[in-house]
Amino acid sequence: QATPEQELGRLPLGSRPAKRREGGVESLRAIPWIFAWTQTRLMLPAWLGWEAALSKALERGEGEVLAQMREQWPFFRTRIDMLEMVLAKADADIARLYDERLVTAELQHLGAHLRDLLSQACNVVLGLTGQTQLLAHSPETLEFISLRNAYLDPLHLLQAELLSRSRNREASLDSPLELALLVSVAGIAAGLRNTG
Repeated sequence: QATPEQELGRLPLGSRPAKRREGGVESLRAIPWIFAWTQTRLMLPAWLGWEAALSKALERGEGEVLAQMREQWPFFRTRIDMLEMVLAKADADIARLYDERLVTAELQHLGAHLRDLLSQACNVVLGLTGQTQLLAHSPETLEFISLRNAYLDPLHLLQAELLSRSRNREASLDSPLELALLVSVAGIAAGLRNTG
């Protein structure tokens, strides 16, 4: 409910349908599902699981091992750097906006739990990198993200409203509502500079 995953399947995006012809959740294609979570700024598929794995390693006292891995293994260092960049683009307040606007009351606790996990993921990466702010080692990247957020935040507000309106009435693909939704999807993807 919190992502535009349903709507992505109706919009003329990509070369393949968002879902295979038959089946339930297992019939979803990965790219539209990941893209949908990126649109809400929760960035869930990029970090979910990593926060738990890294937390467990730190709880077991393996912080030095992780630091060595980050220093000596280019793959691990790159993965942590990418994780840090994605977490810097994530925004729990924007994700909460989608939940409040689109998710039924009985399911909103799930979004709150995921936002808590996002916060844990940020804290674990900060602990691992020894920084007090994500991307502190790359002020240029941090500035680029901050500048783009000034344009992205209103797009998210607009998209959440468009999704709500679209779900509350039938709209044809060529309706102004659906066209505005398509523009919001493209704008957010361009502003984030990645799709998932």
